[in-house]
Amino acid sequence: MPLLDPKTWQSRTLAGGEYAVTEPATGDTLATVTLAAAEDVATAARDARAAQAEWAKAPHFVRAAVLRKAGDLFAAHADELREWIVRESGSIPGKADFELHVAAQECYEAAALASRPSGQILPSEAPRLSYTRRVPVGVVGVISPFNAPLILSIRSVAPALALGNAVVLKPDPRTAVCGGLALAAVFAEAGLPEGLLHVLPGGPEAGRALVADPNVPVISFTGSTAAGRAVGETAGRLLKRVHLELGGNSALIVLEDADIDAVISTAAWGSFFHQGQICMTTGRHLVHASLYEEYVERLAAKADSLAVGDPHRAQVHLGPIIDSAQLAKIQGLVESSTARGAKLAAGGTHEKLFYRPTVLAGVDDATPAYAEEVFGPVAPVRSFADADEAAALAAAGPYGLSLGIVTRDTARGLDLAERIPTGIAHINDQTVNDEAVAPFGGIAASGTGARFGGEANLEAFTDVRWTTVRGDVAPYPF
Repeated sequence: MPLLDPKTWQSRTLAGGEYAVTEPATGDTLATVTLAAAEDVATAARDARAAQAEWAKAPHFVRAAVLRKAGDLFAAHADELREWIVRESGSIPGKADFELHVAAQECYEAAALASRPSGQILPSEAPRLSYTRRVPVGVVGVISPFNAPLILSIRSVAPALALGNAVVLKPDPRTAVCGGLALAAVFAEAGLPEGLLHVLPGGPEAGRALVADPNVPVISFTGSTAAGRAVGETAGRLLKRVHLELGGNSALIVLEDADIDAVISTAAWGSFFHQGQICMTTGRHLVHASLYEEYVERLAAKADSLAVGDPHRAQVHLGPIIDSAQLAKIQGLVESSTARGAKLAAGGTHEKLFYRPTVLAGVDDATPAYAEEVFGPVAPVRSFADADEAAALAAAGPYGLSLGIVTRDTARGLDLAERIPTGIAHINDQTVNDEAVAPFGGIAASGTGARFGGEANLEAFTDVRWTTVRGDVAPYPF
């Protein structure tokens, strides 16, 4: 029996009107869903708050069992969910499988959170028991994007639920199914009590309502830096806790001792995986001058060799860009870059939403596709003379999400990484990596730090409460 039944997509009627979820590769309508309006968010938040109290009282093993079952269900329904991820988000099957794997692992890791030690016994100057314990925040609002829709929803939803919270999830309407309704179906089958997970696909109006709702004290937002600033401003004014995972323009540094035969595949993956629509995408290739010419030539050859097409109907390396607006942004950045003197070594063309992997040489600080986050399959390459210049170039700019360094001398690589502000660093690997056990997040314009994964989830989705207990009423001077 299918997990997702088009006749029963959503459990409630929403006021925001109908929305056609389309397949980027073909333009075909995959599903019709209803979007949330502000009043739907308010209703869901009230219902979530009402349901959360009993869930927080549930024994830890009860919550853990639901999360473990959810993890099992992502594997049990993998064929169905893989097809949705491929068709709805334009992912190749391998990327869809990775999302399913991470989704299951997020659930299993979240299940373990439920039984973590929840506090400490503190020393006290008074004759009393003094201790702290972690308590659920209540209702967590999650706003997730289109690019890795399952991962970027489940990584907040799973730990928030495991720790005794309720969740209101607003997925991007372009991936309303695999980023939202699929989670609702999985958790319903896993036995999550009603009222604890509300999935409300919607646009900016629904997002603003969720951030501002008085029943939602914590917001987990993944998206662009511009949108994240607006979320942070509203949340700050309302004294809400907000976790922001935003954009990036991550650098891959290739030192002079790098194995050029090995690095090209790594470099191509970093820039072209999922059409470059990943926040951690390698947006700047910084290559030692002694390797620069060969690197550009070989990366361009690799780009030219990659197949671009419909990932549901053919075996390809890159699928479609999510929509025409994003494609226009990519094309505009490439064209403005070549107009400023960058050399188009590969790509720079598209057919419908299928954009060729692109390599730009001769870039500098003024090259738009080098200075800005492209969110497309574009690899700008720049040379440097020594490690000091590489560190300065990598540290420049507003972002601080991920960093890759390729060298035969790992100690040197680690030393160089220490000089570059970043939330994530990889030695002898590219910039796109994710694991459920690892804290994930960027700094500066890339976000508010490592807020997801492992023990970071405890900080994200609980409050610390100090409690004291005396045997008798405490005496005071007056």
